[in-house]
Amino acid sequence: MKQLNKGAKAILVGAIVSAGFFAGSAFAQEHTARLSFHWSPTHHSAIHAQMFADEVNKRADGRLKIEVFPSGQLFGIREQLGAITSGAVEIGGIVPIVSFPPVNKNYNVAAFPGMFNSYDQQRRFFAESEAGQEIWNDITGKSGTTLLMYNPVGPVMTFSGAHELDSLEAMKGLKARALIKSERPMWEAYGANTVSLPTGEVYTALQTGMIDTINSPPGSIRAYSWWEYLGYAQLPYQYFSDAYLMANTEWYDSLPADLQQLLQEVGAEVGAISTDKIIETGEETLAQFKERGGVVTELSGEKKAEFDALMAAEVVPAMVDLIDDSVLGAAQEFVSE
Repeated sequence: MKQLNKGAKAILVGAIVSAGFFAGSAFAQEHTARLSFHWSPTHHSAIHAQMFADEVNKRADGRLKIEVFPSGQLFGIREQLGAITSGAVEIGGIVPIVSFPPVNKNYNVAAFPGMFNSYDQQRRFFAESEAGQEIWNDITGKSGTTLLMYNPVGPVMTFSGAHELDSLEAMKGLKARALIKSERPMWEAYGANTVSLPTGEVYTALQTGMIDTINSPPGSIRAYSWWEYLGYAQLPYQYFSDAYLMANTEWYDSLPADLQQLLQEVGAEVGAISTDKIIETGEETLAQFKERGGVVTELSGEKKAEFDALMAAEVVPAMVDLIDDSVLGAAQEFVSE
């Protein structure tokens, strides 16, 4: 084998060092993120969270890779925000009406019955009004989180396995799951009993008879197979339950500007798809619910007036204690404009 002269050796060594340097640089430029959420893979919000990750991974061309952990593999519905704040995960699926009130009680206004008439109106309150912005900035500042995408879970209604929900009398004695504090005034006014349960325990609780009634978006009863034990539903919807993909701000700020922009662009695109489809998903689920023999009661006339009167006399005054008067007034003024 022919020996290399000193000049050739120097060139070869330089090439190897340079190749190693650039390979190391390329490796250093690759960023990773864990995306955790509690939704099962067939849930509307899980489908669009996965879509978000897939699209980011495709467009990032190897510079950013998001690994998805669904179904509470890492953290449950009540643990997601803490996991993001601590850096245990970089991105998480947040149901804000569950996670945000412990940080700032005034987010309870989002679950105030009949307050907002759409996802757009509710989101604009937190993005545009002075009171809403103050709540939002306080929560994201304290939790160290950054919004990447809106990913709604659906408008909330009541489902039961006990009997048709066609009157106030029918609500008495129900064994209801209470996921959030703001639900309790309604159940108490109805004369129902409540049990606090995370999402992962609802199926077994329905199966064993621990509970027979839940407030839920329609899509969830299908995604988690809860409809196996639920045969009755009540309309109208109570409130619009939103969800978000949130990032740990420290991690987000460490990314190059173009990758931050990519996350926001994909979040806006996929979030619009998720929002556009959520009402349709609920209607499709209710149609399937009926095909399975389910009964959907839509309150109207005198029956609805009875529920509305109870809501005004007992539920609303009790919920007011969960929200500052100034915030409640600001929200009422905002929706009246």
